[in-house]
Amino acid sequence: MGRRFCPNGARACVSGLRGLFGPVRGRIFHAPASAPPQRSSARAWLAALLCLALLCLAAVSAPAAIAATERPPQPPAGQPPDKMFVEANELRYDTVKNTVAAVGDARVYYKGRVLEADRVTYDRKTGRVLAEGHAKLTETDGSILHGDQFDLTDDFRDGFIESLRADTSDKTFFSAPHAERIEGDTTVFNKGTYTACAACTGSPDKPPLWRVRAKRIVHKNDEQMIYYEDASLEFLGVPLAYVPFFSAPDPTVTRKSGILSPHLIDRSTLGYGVGIPIFWALAPDYDLTFTPTALSKQGFLASGEWRQRFDIGQYYIRANGISQMNPSFFPTSPWGAGNQTLRGSFESAGELAIADQWKFGWAFTLLSDKWFLNDYNVPSQTLSSNYIAETTSTVYLTGQSNRGYFDLRGYYFEGLSTHDFQPQQPLAHPVWDYNKTIDIDPANSWGIGGEVEADFNLTSLSAAAASYQSVGTQVLDNAYQMYNVCTNYVPGTVAGKCLLRGVGGEYTRTTVDISWKRKLIDPIGEVWTPFAFAHVNGEWLDLNTTNSYTFSSSFGSSTFSNSSQLNFLGNRDVSFYGAFVPGVGLEYRYPFFAKLGFGSVTVEPIAQIIMRPNNPIGAFSNVNLDAQSLVFDESTLFDWNKYSGYDRFETGMRANYGGQFTLNFKDGGYINVIGGQSYQVAGTNSYATADAANVGLSSGLDTRASDYVGALSIAPNSAFSFTAKSRFDVNTFEPRRIDLVGNYNLGAWTGGIQYANYQAQPVIGYYVRREGLSLNSRYKISDNYFAQGNITFDMSRQFYPAALIGYTSPGPFAIAAFGMGAGYNDDCTTFSVNYSSIYQDNGNGALIRNQTVLLQLQLRTLGGTKLSESFNNTAALDGVKY
Repeated sequence: MGRRFCPNGARACVSGLRGLFGPVRGRIFHAPASAPPQRSSARAWLAALLCLALLCLAAVSAPAAIAATERPPQPPAGQPPDKMFVEANELRYDTVKNTVAAVGDARVYYKGRVLEADRVTYDRKTGRVLAEGHAKLTETDGSILHGDQFDLTDDFRDGFIESLRADTSDKTFFSAPHAERIEGDTTVFNKGTYTACAACTGSPDKPPLWRVRAKRIVHKNDEQMIYYEDASLEFLGVPLAYVPFFSAPDPTVTRKSGILSPHLIDRSTLGYGVGIPIFWALAPDYDLTFTPTALSKQGFLASGEWRQRFDIGQYYIRANGISQMNPSFFPTSPWGAGNQTLRGSFESAGELAIADQWKFGWAFTLLSDKWFLNDYNVPSQTLSSNYIAETTSTVYLTGQSNRGYFDLRGYYFEGLSTHDFQPQQPLAHPVWDYNKTIDIDPANSWGIGGEVEADFNLTSLSAAAASYQSVGTQVLDNAYQMYNVCTNYVPGTVAGKCLLRGVGGEYTRTTVDISWKRKLIDPIGEVWTPFAFAHVNGEWLDLNTTNSYTFSSSFGSSTFSNSSQLNFLGNRDVSFYGAFVPGVGLEYRYPFFAKLGFGSVTVEPIAQIIMRPNNPIGAFSNVNLDAQSLVFDESTLFDWNKYSGYDRFETGMRANYGGQFTLNFKDGGYINVIGGQSYQVAGTNSYATADAANVGLSSGLDTRASDYVGALSIAPNSAFSFTAKSRFDVNTFEPRRIDLVGNYNLGAWTGGIQYANYQAQPVIGYYVRREGLSLNSRYKISDNYFAQGNITFDMSRQFYPAALIGYTSPGPFAIAAFGMGAGYNDDCTTFSVNYSSIYQDNGNGALIRNQTVLLQLQLRTLGGTKLSESFNNTAALDGVKY
């Protein structure tokens, strides 16, 4: 047959190609001298053939995104990356068939690609390239094509592959008994399959968890799209869904215009519905999503979202709107928006890094009514939900350095809960905070040294209506039993009858706190920290005493007026107040340390003495807006001022004393105990002095010797942790406040428990004991399966007066929230089913039991879908007076 061959281990290095059939420049390894004179030309043609095959096979590779784990063979060290390198056992030229071939473990290395086959043949008459026997092409990105046979044309545009299996670099997989390359940019997989699930290691012939099987799969490289014809979705080889045609972006695409997964709706007030998101990737840095939703009972809901990124930040804008077909399906005001036809929301949020360490941002939501978000289940990033809800809109400018910060913000609040009356919601314009800490060098300060901290706050608020709350059992309006109308304050009494939570009018306060401290350690290890501070407060108050509000219905009517604020604040002969509170103090600590065989022990007694004037120099107003959440526990025991905000400040001489014990184990576990007491040594006890909100009363600090506070933390290892915190009555040692938190991590089983029990504090509005228990757990059944659940018990419900709420006490284990779910997760599939039941205040006059069943399925690279079913039932707590 005139066949000639090169010796075993023959190699050819090609430095360049001028054309498919043109001369090849470069060094060729010659055969023995007895070989025919054509052999150099044959080897040149073989090099051209292998280059052609390499490039043609590269053109039909499947889409790629994430690197494969298999490492392709590497060319010999020192081989130039821009040159072709060929390895084979034999190089053969057939003069009869006019073919050239590389036979036996043929490998071609070119520009990071590797072509491997038992035999590669180039037919000079037909211009076809044939690769046979364990043919494999490894792309530069790690994608690998396997085939029994590759048959390609010499123009890189057309070709056929038999028994193709494509493992792409993003770990997705195509297969087809026959594949065809058309016009250089289209690959057709006839009777093809596609999946993102890797083959089972122990059983490679076992069907993957899911795959798409289609009569034809067409991959358009230039469009970066994959089209499926006569396609079915199979799970474990069983067809479950059929579609005549669908398309999806190929796995290399992260953003592409098209239709996203639809969502289904079934609610009693909305009917059945389906929403179909349409996504436009208008540019690399911005996009638009429009979601038309058809509802059988309410008509057409339109939703849109615009997103844009910059080098310095990002923002988004969302809008929702509907003209309702049946507004009467919703309750009428004040329980719902049944009297409104046009409803909607507008939301935006963003943040920009305008300079080094400086950020400007905003987040706001505008609503047609406070029920819209809940009625249409519209998500909002400004929404704080569960039990009670509100939206918080803000615009801010912040700066952050290593030892200081600047924060300037404005706020607008919209209450969405039953008892929220919008004119009482304050507008903050603005809230400005600045803090700076400076270290002082003793050498440059006559030996003083230490640390100076300056803290500045300016708060300016305004509201149309004053906000009142009853002391003890709540006094609500006669019309709807929704709004607190308690204004009966008895001047001169400690408790009074009502509280003033917010003022009607304008209130502006400026506060400057300056402090100095220095830590000194004496020769025997005692730690002395002297400190000094000054608190300066300026307040400007412009009350609105003319507005009044009436609630009227067929059940009755009630009125409250802003003029009742004068009962709490006294006559307003002056509108400006200024107060100055200086102070000095000393803190003492003496840690004792001992190293034991199983770890180390530290015992540390702590004592503080703080001296201030008996009363502020000047005067505070009786207004308290930002210091209403006073919690006395071990975390605030050694604070110089235990109030939570700037509107209140300690007076008189106070001593804080206690200590802590820490045991550190060698394996990393620990036990820590801390506790102590506070004592009003002399002067006025500000915590026993009632203000408009009675903050300080019933806090545990309102007696000369305070309640005892303490905490125990135990973490013997990484599997368990437990913290117990409590405040005990100074006389009876009865627990007034208990917090228990435990967590466990036993490998497959993780979870936690939380228990709280707070004594009733009617003088500040909490007229019954608050008690609750929360449990959560997650169990990893296997590497892929999990189950989880949570439950919260409202153990205070038994304490509500039955006559007030109109039901028989449910006992100590009334469920406030419950959820359970299970799921499956692997490298290609995520599936979960969850059920949740939670009592929420949706703004319609009663607690609602919101129940939801949610199914979610996510197929990697194809997308996902979710189906939810919601049931809203009026709770047994209808009419609860908070």
